[in-house]
Amino acid sequence: MDLAIDHVTVAGRSLDDLEAAFAGVGIEPTYGGAHSNGVTHMSTVSFLDGTYLECISTLEPETESPWWDAAIRTDAGPCAWAIRVPDAAAAAETFADRGVAVEGPTRFARERPDGVRLEWDLVYLGDGEPGSVLPFCIADRTPRERRVGDPVSGTGLRGVDAVVLGVADVDAAVGRLRTAFDLPAPTRTTSAFLGATVARFPEAPVAVAAPDGSGWLADRLDAVGDAPCGYLFDAGSEAVDRYPVAETERWGDGEAAWLAPEAVDGLRAIGLLRG
Repeated sequence: MDLAIDHVTVAGRSLDDLEAAFAGVGIEPTYGGAHSNGVTHMSTVSFLDGTYLECISTLEPETESPWWDAAIRTDAGPCAWAIRVPDAAAAAETFADRGVAVEGPTRFARERPDGVRLEWDLVYLGDGEPGSVLPFCIADRTPRERRVGDPVSGTGLRGVDAVVLGVADVDAAVGRLRTAFDLPAPTRTTSAFLGATVARFPEAPVAVAAPDGSGWLADRLDAVGDAPCGYLFDAGSEAVDRYPVAETERWGDGEAAWLAPEAVDGLRAIGLLRG
């Protein structure tokens, strides 16, 4: 089973505010409409490689959300990741055979502002919120390009390169990922920007980070539990130079350039990866 990222999600109390946070640095989301749950709605930023960033919130403020309610209420930002699979039922069977807890497939839908209806199946893996440590799986019933939309021009970003999971226990999270996806042992290092010990899978688009002490990542874990805490987007050097970078650090064979949180309305651990 390939770890092919479909999309990553950021959550907050106001979709308008999330859109403005990214638009303020030249990454302009497109409104995608309300989900069939009648509670949440979303916007997207699509990239050249077919991955996309989803911004999600509730249609009405303070409404309890069936998805990522704590992340929405606390303006947590990064909260979930999804992988694309060709067949949801087959994926569910594969992961169940590997000893992973599976829920689904379940059908979902939304209607775009232009009236086009989109349908897909989701499979949730493991415990906790969808896409918290293990990604959730998505398989389209309608053409995927209708859901993803056209790539946003002018950003210099090619796609979602890596998901950084914020967890309390690195070894436990690494074990869950290796069981589900048959991954080799990760390399371990530290990140000054994250204030964390990081286990990175060189051949997979995911890393696991646990806080080294008190700080924003520890506070975040108290608020939302284990979940994605940051994303790295594939970018060249010229693209990185366009953005307000707070700090850079080595990330495998490349360099992670973390955006200044104040430039994206307080969102942390949104970064650009240049090789």
